[in-house]
Amino acid sequence: MSGRIVVLGGGGFLGSHLCDQLLARGDEVVCVDDFSTGRPANVAHLVGQDRFTMVESDISRSIPVEGPVTGVFNLASPASPPDYLALPLETLAVGSEGTRRGLDLAHRNGARFLMASTSEVYGDPDVHPQSETYWGNVNPVGPRSVYDEAKRFSEALTMAYHRTLGTDVSIVRIFNTYGPRLRPDDGRVVSNFLLQAIQGEPLTVYGDGSQTRSLCFVDDEVRGLIALFDSELVGPVNIGNPDEYTILELAETVVSLLGSSSEIIHLPLPVDDPTRRRPDITVARKELGWEPTTQLRDGLARTAAFLAEDAGIALAAVSTVAGAEADDFGSD
Repeated sequence: MSGRIVVLGGGGFLGSHLCDQLLARGDEVVCVDDFSTGRPANVAHLVGQDRFTMVESDISRSIPVEGPVTGVFNLASPASPPDYLALPLETLAVGSEGTRRGLDLAHRNGARFLMASTSEVYGDPDVHPQSETYWGNVNPVGPRSVYDEAKRFSEALTMAYHRTLGTDVSIVRIFNTYGPRLRPDDGRVVSNFLLQAIQGEPLTVYGDGSQTRSLCFVDDEVRGLIALFDSELVGPVNIGNPDEYTILELAETVVSLLGSSSEIIHLPLPVDDPTRRRPDITVARKELGWEPTTQLRDGLARTAAFLAEDAGIALAAVSTVAGAEADDFGSD
């Protein structure tokens, strides 16, 4: 059954893809974003469509949405380290006051509220892989805490509304996601490596590159978010790709994929950078029937094509590798 869905942060990388998929399945979508880190270009193709409304607002101050609402997705927050480190107070505000306003909107309308949390709530984990029952290892006063603790607080607030007021809620913990519409200056490892390789610049690996990440293509991630929203699960539920790669392996794959001449250089490791990151997706598989299907090389090729076009750089090599064989690294 179609509904009227409010997507907070709908102008961002992930939020804009979510808007696409909700519209494609017949929902009416109200996108709310202040474009502090999102981009108007992400939703420009949707403006003017009958079932799409764009509302520009900072949700920590106001969510000016009138009329009935059947669902609220809260994806509003700076999400890459350069963004939330540059906007620490804003990140804390959107995680606290912005989440409260989103919950109020959902509660008033009897709507389902999906809180987009993050694998960052696990911090630098001493349990591997990370299941939803793990409480995490977060430095509450470190530089990254403005994002980590904002998301941990938003989870607590979401559960307080659920337990105290009966608000229909769900919590998703999103692991590293990549794909088209990542900003070239986003600062996340995939966009950094791809753009550096496209431009023939050295790929910057922080530390010795032995730290790991698990990368989920955006189409798979959005499919998981919608599956959770459509379920009756409260969560939290991990939605991410359990295939784990070292940062150095990822850099080498990007260079190989693009046939780049870029060298790989090493820089000092940032403070509190997690050493390992891999989701246990048992709950998502069992309860939602969800798991990722996009192979890393295919996803990287599609992302590289977007970044090259965004930067105005011809990238003929991508078309020859987009259908290449599966990842060089085996799945665990």
